[in-house]
Amino acid sequence: MTEATRRWFWLWDVFFVIVYAATAAVVATETTEDTVPGARYWSLALVAVTALAYVTVGRRVEHEGIGGTRRAMFVVVLVVASVAAIMLRPSAGFALFATGSMLFMVAPVRLAVTITVLMTTVPPLSIIVHFGVAMDPNLGVLIPFTGLMVLFAAFVGPWIERVVSQSKERAQLIDQLEASQAEVSRLSREAGTAAERERLAREIHDTLAQGFTSIVTLAQAIESEMDRDPDAAKRHLALAARTARDNLAEARAMVAELTPAALGSSTVEAAMRREAARLDESGMDVTCEIGELPKLPTATEVVLLRGVQEALTNVRKHAGASAVAIRLRVANGSIRLTVRDDGAGFEVSSGHTGYGLDGMRARATEAGGSLTIHSGPEDGTTVELEVPV
Repeated sequence: MTEATRRWFWLWDVFFVIVYAATAAVVATETTEDTVPGARYWSLALVAVTALAYVTVGRRVEHEGIGGTRRAMFVVVLVVASVAAIMLRPSAGFALFATGSMLFMVAPVRLAVTITVLMTTVPPLSIIVHFGVAMDPNLGVLIPFTGLMVLFAAFVGPWIERVVSQSKERAQLIDQLEASQAEVSRLSREAGTAAERERLAREIHDTLAQGFTSIVTLAQAIESEMDRDPDAAKRHLALAARTARDNLAEARAMVAELTPAALGSSTVEAAMRREAARLDESGMDVTCEIGELPKLPTATEVVLLRGVQEALTNVRKHAGASAVAIRLRVANGSIRLTVRDDGAGFEVSSGHTGYGLDGMRARATEAGGSLTIHSGPEDGTTVELEVPV
């Protein structure tokens, strides 16, 4: 039974109470004399048995979907008690309104139609048995009415069953749809989790990993300069300490809101100039040209800052360059970041660009932009990152 059926099932209870109460009242108050001693009281008792069977068994059979012997026994008790009550007192036939409904609720439709059709013939049969064909003036009305009830049960019963079956099919389809929606939601959550993990991996690579790489490089430089060039070692030590502080700030920012700490208290221009100055302090000739910029969304600023950080980290780790040029300008509705070095370069067509550049390309794509790399052995490298303003 569906939840909606359970919620409104009390209406059936009200209907059965009214039918059985009306039947009991008619049987108890009618003035026709009993042709069988005590027939009135036996009929009332049997009507009470059908009502009690519904209360104790019928409701549970329908509510809980109980089948097998209990369902069959309920149908047998219902039919036998109803027929016996009507045969004792024809006026007990009013109970058929409830009995027929119960049969359609608990029995297969063909069986329910067959039994209901047969039971509708019991009231006129009972009149004939008790009073004969000519004794009851109502028999001429009751027989045509019985014929209509037979037709009603034979045709309307299957139609009702089809409606119920369609309702159950719709309920199953709704359950399947809800299950499909739940599956889609689960897959969406998993996809979102995977995308968030990838984004966090890029964040860590572009911030903490790059900072630690710089600290390791500076530590190696300090180790080689401590004896021969103490002043340079001190400069590199200060730069390493500043890089470590920046890394700590980045870690705290990622925990707090995953927004670059460099953008928390300054503009993207200032953050880029600090990145350029940090590379310049390592002994490389760095130029930084930044044009006038409009107000940029935070997401765009993050893409640009991570782009310059990744490009400069690659220059420091792989290029062996002596000079680097950084340029940021707006043109034709887009903002373009260009980082050019005079280092060793690499073969772009090999496809091995590394996780950092792949992450930069993914960031650019997410922002609706693109990443282009121009390089070749001994020709240096030019990285162009373009995103819409």
